[in-house]
Amino acid sequence: MPVLHIYQGDNGRVEMKLGKRRQYRRAVHGGVLPDQSLPGETIIDFSASINPFPPEVAWDPASVPVHRYPDNRYSALKAVIAETFHRDPAEVTVGNGSAELMRVFCQVALSPGDCVRIDRSTFEEYAVSAEIAGAIVDEHAKNPVVRFLCNPNNPTGMLAPKSTMLDHLDHCSSAGATLFLDEAFIDLAAPDQSLVDQQSPDLFLLRSLTKAFSVPGLRFGYGFGDPELIEAMEAVRPPWSINAYAEQFAIAAFGSYDLLAVSRKAIAREREFLCSGLDDLGIAYCPSSVNYLLLDPGVPAPGLTRSLLAHGILVRDCTSFHLPDSVRIAVLTRDENIRLLAALNACLV
Repeated sequence: MPVLHIYQGDNGRVEMKLGKRRQYRRAVHGGVLPDQSLPGETIIDFSASINPFPPEVAWDPASVPVHRYPDNRYSALKAVIAETFHRDPAEVTVGNGSAELMRVFCQVALSPGDCVRIDRSTFEEYAVSAEIAGAIVDEHAKNPVVRFLCNPNNPTGMLAPKSTMLDHLDHCSSAGATLFLDEAFIDLAAPDQSLVDQQSPDLFLLRSLTKAFSVPGLRFGYGFGDPELIEAMEAVRPPWSINAYAEQFAIAAFGSYDLLAVSRKAIAREREFLCSGLDDLGIAYCPSSVNYLLLDPGVPAPGLTRSLLAHGILVRDCTSFHLPDSVRIAVLTRDENIRLLAALNACLV
């Protein structure tokens, strides 16, 4: 379908020209049944990597003032985040899930034709967001404007040490680039390896409350960066993008942030149980530090995904990660993990 472009010509006159509409794509995500006619309550969802042992959060949805607009500056929310992580509120941005902040960051930091570096097998939303901003994605780019990294990585679950991330930051700084570091899962792995204590004009750090507190339906993400970058992102972010329920839950959740240590211990215990079961079945997997595992089952992922679904198990087909022979599984509760191992045994052994 043709699109009407309006611009100012060299002679100062406003001119109009028909052009082609740009082509966009959507990223593939977990947590979605391939057949919506399937009864969702009978399916155990191992495709979405959500904390199976979230802390209790003391909040009352009935008390949320939905009859008023939220504070579009989200001053109280940013103050709580800043206090939790020992940062200045001017260094904090918030959004309707981490995906919105990816879009906003790319709108602010990138111009059409800019080159960004994104690893091949990582979260697809980085590339989608960069492409929407008109950037060129190149996994081997020598001089990118932005370098995107995810730690722990999705879908492998591998956690790079803080020293490695600092090396990446130093390299970006010396090259005049920005490091976009997604730490959406680090609260469920090893928070001491985070770069949240680093204040650099060349770093944007992304976090998510969705995964850690198991509230994907509320949608809340936050990030840290240089005040100048944050000011620009706040200007671009759609107004009132965080609804009153998400805002009030987030404020309450940061009061329980330290309780995530209990979640990490429980996840490590169940991850060890799953790994032991996978070893018994002879199924290879990547070493993981977080609440999901990348499996190499020895068969194509689409077929295994369908077979497991017939057993009431939904896993993440990793074809969209350029890993057509791998699936990702979440670490869930003991009973659920036992059912997963039994289904894998039935489908593969």
